[in-house]
Amino acid sequence: MLIYVNGSFVEASEAKISPYDHGYLYGLGVFETFRIYNEHPFLLDDHYERLMTALSSLHIARKMTKEDVKSILKELMVRNHLQNAYVRFNVSAGSGEIGLQTDMYEEPSVIVFIKPLSAPSDVVEKEGVILRQTRNTPEGEFRLKSHHYLNNILGKREIGNTTSKEGIFLTKEGYVAEGIVSNLFFVKNDILYTPSLQTGILNGITRAFILAAAETLGVKVREGLFLQKELLAADEVFVTNSIQEIVPIWCIGEVHFPGKEGLITTKFLRVYETYREKLWSRNEL
Repeated sequence: MLIYVNGSFVEASEAKISPYDHGYLYGLGVFETFRIYNEHPFLLDDHYERLMTALSSLHIARKMTKEDVKSILKELMVRNHLQNAYVRFNVSAGSGEIGLQTDMYEEPSVIVFIKPLSAPSDVVEKEGVILRQTRNTPEGEFRLKSHHYLNNILGKREIGNTTSKEGIFLTKEGYVAEGIVSNLFFVKNDILYTPSLQTGILNGITRAFILAAAETLGVKVREGLFLQKELLAADEVFVTNSIQEIVPIWCIGEVHFPGKEGLITTKFLRVYETYREKLWSRNEL
């Protein structure tokens, strides 16, 4: 599989970075993951803007335009003979002297890789698991999709190497936060609830899509600080991310939910599918 590394397209086995890259030395880097459907990078504008905002907050130079990103993606798709793909677009600070740097990083390191991803099929449900590991607070003003992933890894170790479960973080204060790799939503009395960004969660791209869709559907939304007991008293629960899309939760412990049969969950699944299919015939690369 060919990947993009700092201006070149190389075999993944031949890719190299400097041992002095501050993304490697200090975890100073961010990434975006998203899907390409029939050569269309889904919600690319939103992913690009979030990436640029994160780079600015890390004092990493914003070297790429959105057209540059599209050009890289197109070339990767052509060279790897793909139409549908998983994308990880990774930007780290680049090489520097050993030691913490306060100046702007002017030569970031950019690595982009893709892998085949089948077209969406049936909706997959998951079991939710309340984690013992609490969600850590962001190291800055807000949570970045950064290379600092230990908290997520510790959560993943609790549930094991399974795709049928999603771990759910609570904050140290006991408020519901987010999944290991997802944002969390629940429904009670036809109102959609989701944890506030105050809990330190990632402001997910699909999360933002759901909030916009709720307004279109006329579904009331409440963002706030919610306890575990409020989550477990919900009528419906689902989680979201850019790769798995909308994932209904069918149970958390001994508490069962309607999963993909939930009325509000179904509405969001249909809106997402409709929007995705509308773009299916478009080619933006």
